[in-house]
Amino acid sequence: MTRPINVGIVGASPGQGWASRAHIPAIDSIPDVALTAVATTRAETARSARDRFGARYAFTDAADLAGHPDVDLVVVTVKVPAHVELVTAALDAGKHVYCEWPLTRTSAEARALSTAADAAGVRTAVGLQARFAPAAVRMRELLGEGAIGNVLSATLYSARTRGADVDVPARSAYTFDAANGAGLLDVLGGHALDLVQHVLGPITDLTARTALRSPDHRVAETGEPIKVTAPDQLLAIAGLGSGAVMSIHLHDAESGPPRTRLEITGTDGSLALVSAPEKEPLAVQLQIGRLELFISRSGRAWEPVALDADDASGLPAQASNVARLYRHLIADLRDGGHRVPDFREAHALHELLERIPRS
Repeated sequence: MTRPINVGIVGASPGQGWASRAHIPAIDSIPDVALTAVATTRAETARSARDRFGARYAFTDAADLAGHPDVDLVVVTVKVPAHVELVTAALDAGKHVYCEWPLTRTSAEARALSTAADAAGVRTAVGLQARFAPAAVRMRELLGEGAIGNVLSATLYSARTRGADVDVPARSAYTFDAANGAGLLDVLGGHALDLVQHVLGPITDLTARTALRSPDHRVAETGEPIKVTAPDQLLAIAGLGSGAVMSIHLHDAESGPPRTRLEITGTDGSLALVSAPEKEPLAVQLQIGRLELFISRSGRAWEPVALDADDASGLPAQASNVARLYRHLIADLRDGGHRVPDFREAHALHELLERIPRS
């Protein structure tokens, strides 16, 4: 029997956090993966996370976690500004790395990490898990089969409630500063454009406009005003390698129901990837929520497309696509394949996103 891949998570807070909501349930669902180590900045929380999540080791120094011989794969789940330092520590230790998206704040930083990973000879993965949502997988298959003929155009609309209230939690205040690389353009824009290119092919030209329409926010716990510099509106027109054209509108501060819809029109029909109704507002994002797929042919009404259930279908919405990414990553580590997006692809996506403000 092949031994499990031993994982060490940097940023595995025992309280609220993406690691506890998504990565831990995902890892627990996969027999081929074992949570071995956790790291947080304080000894007390590190020990608490170790005990709560069933890890063997607890660290306050990410370099110590990365350097431990029982860790095969380092997973980085902290705020974006810390990614470069923590990923570099893992690469220096010669470990495989799975880093959450956005990989870095800038394309230059992403290029440096990609180069360092190549030099270290390790495998990398970036958390662009929307690719693995069953509805997205089936959409890509149907397009490849010519189910709607030649693609003519596409439209993507996604609205989040982030920033709809003046008061925002202290833990998310940093995302309103564009310099931290964690705003609408970076997070939702990155996940959305990666999925678009995954199902439709490369974006070859892009004209975009951003705007900041809700600039007044304060920290809920303290009342301290937040200097908002990250845009909350993105509108773009894109040309695809196939010759198809596309419109994109992503925005925050939605006061109504958050929602996402990717609609693709072809010569013989249309496909629509739609966020399923969720109690958790974050879950309508392409990378987090459960997506439904519909098809229309010859002007007929939309019909649901049946999706196959898998081992991740019973997980919480925030963990299911992450689990699917882990399964593909483990397969890559076992057989040398290339199923998951790596740092090279992350660098290319960062470069595409940096074209938006300039356009």
